[in-house]
Amino acid sequence: MKNIDVRIEKIKGELLGKADAFIITSHNNRLYASNFSSSAGYVILVGGKVFLLLDFRYTEAAEKMLAQGALPSTAEIVKVQKKQSEHIADILSAYSAKNVYYENYTMSCHEFERLQSDLPQYSLIPAEKLLENCRSVKDEDELLKIKKAQSITDKTFEHILNVIKVGISEQDIACEMEYFMRKQGAQKFAFDTICVSGKKSALPHGVPDKTILSNGFLTMDFGAAYEGYCSDMTRTVCVGTPTDEMKQVYQTVLKAQAAAFEAIKANIFGNAVDKAARDVINNAGYEGCFGHGTGHSLGLDIHESPNFSPSDATLIPENAVISVEPGIYLAGKFGVRIEDIVVIKQNGYENLTQSVKDLIII
Repeated sequence: MKNIDVRIEKIKGELLGKADAFIITSHNNRLYASNFSSSAGYVILVGGKVFLLLDFRYTEAAEKMLAQGALPSTAEIVKVQKKQSEHIADILSAYSAKNVYYENYTMSCHEFERLQSDLPQYSLIPAEKLLENCRSVKDEDELLKIKKAQSITDKTFEHILNVIKVGISEQDIACEMEYFMRKQGAQKFAFDTICVSGKKSALPHGVPDKTILSNGFLTMDFGAAYEGYCSDMTRTVCVGTPTDEMKQVYQTVLKAQAAAFEAIKANIFGNAVDKAARDVINNAGYEGCFGHGTGHSLGLDIHESPNFSPSDATLIPENAVISVEPGIYLAGKFGVRIEDIVVIKQNGYENLTQSVKDLIII
């Protein structure tokens, strides 16, 4: 059975006894359930079928993928030739559907009101995070795409080390990284590249600008997207000779990440992994200097669930992909973050990030 068909069976199992159909509207959930990417359209799951409701911009590409066997085995393409809600009503009526799931987490109030107004004969039920929960466990095809995305990201780090020098701007470095990722086959960037130096390295989500590099830390948080799937990596390097304090902070963050790795395995609570990393940082005298979670899931979205955070008491499933990214941020001085992404395994993890983590001095 194809991976996409396995996904459909998983979703159908979640629908069983709860709803007759599912109207999927958000881009990444449509991609997950159909294997087809489009900026607009609907995916309707009903009666064991997967209907792709698409306009003329996408039907030719979808039909080609269907002929190649790249779409679900039960997929059917419906070309929009009238009001979309009329097509939806026709499909639901053909299968005598009554209770229909909709994506309440991603649908706007306006979109829901319009759907409810156009389909008054159906009971619309919020799906909550049904698809997002399905997506937390990656299949073989998804893992291969994430590994490819991370491979591109690792190559980008190796490349940029030859570009970084005093006198170049943060913006120039970020642009070079993004250009290189695209040249290596990235479909796009997984998120806006973070490239911050000196005192700005204390800003976890600082924005690269025309700031010129001088002696100090340079933190780069970046990732490629390959066939829809994201990678994520952070490395902090030092331009010029680091002070003893800078070395101490860097090594503390590295130890915190190692402690998180030691704790990781399937069916552990997310907050337990966070605590392992946070305890190292707090015990080293930097309590209050690590203001974000230790890690987040990623896949089609750069931020998914579950997470390694103080508030996440979710059991982490096998084959989730999660970042491990502790950091220390000293306001007005500097910051350090080190991030890898891992696949959760029954008794540990597989680290997908191959870039070195020893403190690099340029």
